[in-house]
Amino acid sequence: MKIHLIDGTYELFRAYFGAPPRRNQSGAEVGAVSGILRSLLLLLRDDDVTHIACAFDHVIESFRNDLFDGYKNSENVEPEILDQFLLAEEAAQALGITVWPMIEFEADDAMATGAALWADHPGINQVVLCSPDKDLAQCVTGNRVVCLDRRRERVLDEAGVRVKFGVHPTSIPDWLALVGDSADGIPGVPRWGAQSTSKILAAYPHLEDIPRSELDWKVQVRGAKSLSSSLLESWDKALFYRSLTTLRTDVPLSENLEDLEWRGVSRAQLGSLCEKIDDPEFLKRIHRWA
Repeated sequence: MKIHLIDGTYELFRAYFGAPPRRNQSGAEVGAVSGILRSLLLLLRDDDVTHIACAFDHVIESFRNDLFDGYKNSENVEPEILDQFLLAEEAAQALGITVWPMIEFEADDAMATGAALWADHPGINQVVLCSPDKDLAQCVTGNRVVCLDRRRERVLDEAGVRVKFGVHPTSIPDWLALVGDSADGIPGVPRWGAQSTSKILAAYPHLEDIPRSELDWKVQVRGAKSLSSSLLESWDKALFYRSLTTLRTDVPLSENLEDLEWRGVSRAQLGSLCEKIDDPEFLKRIHRWA
């Protein structure tokens, strides 16, 4: 049995930029909601999808914004995307999917918590984290917890993380702290690029493992002296960035594994939603009602 945990925020953004714009009779933009409905229903048609939850950034800002002013926020997000979040959550619920609307935490934190809770649960063969987000690569464990990029139809297991990033999944927070992550507003450490960071962290998995002097490094990288000096100068910042990029696994999720079982689409909820987005024809697509 597999558990599929969906990054609803990513799905909404993907639908907004990938689906044609569409307005309901009230003039509100609902194209992304219509797109996410079709995307999630397509996933539900897969026989492997038996237990599923979808996490949303109900509020873009999280506890990380309280820690770091430069962290990603809603200021540069299109208002027409922000206005569709509540309807997107309603859409997932109408499809019979457990929804985790995050306020203090982020959607990725909820997914990481779910993976930590159920990866070793009896009867669970695999937890599939449906998102291409680099942060979630830190959750990958062998072939038991994997990331799925649904758009590219690519599965990232532990071997895949090593190929893509050059490091073990547990080193991903360190990698992001050094290289930076523009999507989250993490600037990284000056002069630390992806290639040199991968090479060093492959030998020294965590920041504390990296010898302070480049003369003690057992790997050869170009510009080692400047890299070492930059890390020493930015040491406290590097540790701080790592804390920001480390996903939380203590999100208080109230559901148990049985609650995640998909039992079909709610006719009443979906009917109400389709009225809001003026898409009654979507009801004809449903292959299983609750």
